[in-house]
Amino acid sequence: MTVNPATLVQDEQAWMEQAIAVATESANSGGGPFGALIVKDGAVVVTARNQVTATNDPSAHAEVSAIRAACAELGTFSLEGCTLITSCEPCPMCLSTALWARVDRVVFSADRNDAAVAGFDDRRFYDLFEKKPQEAWPLQVVHLDLPNRTAPFDAWVAKADRIDY
Repeated sequence: MTVNPATLVQDEQAWMEQAIAVATESANSGGGPFGALIVKDGAVVVTARNQVTATNDPSAHAEVSAIRAACAELGTFSLEGCTLITSCEPCPMCLSTALWARVDRVVFSADRNDAAVAGFDDRRFYDLFEKKPQEAWPLQVVHLDLPNRTAPFDAWVAKADRIDY
């Protein structure tokens, strides 16, 4: 499919306006000020808002919620061919989720500094992964090396009807 770059920019601006409207409505109705859309083949598949406080789920960011909903809507765990449009720069968790979902493109408007001004300071997480040695992390990560540690992978590799991803 050939896409006219000018049309793509216009579409992305319209989708971003929609994501910002979803985020603003979320903020006005007691949710977090984040909104996201998944777009495929020039059409919005799903929209989502931040649901962290509404569901007491710290992973219910708008981007993760949109990815979950799009996968359910499209009946697949792979969002190849899709674009994630999000009102704010994805945090490391959301960006990782987009990578795992194999989203082709991420487009955001506000950045991590804009979010920090409003009290959503994810910069410490970016810094943690980018700059700090694991020993300096605020949680302990421990490797417990057991002899049967690869048993789940051995079972997976031996499974003839597995679905690779």
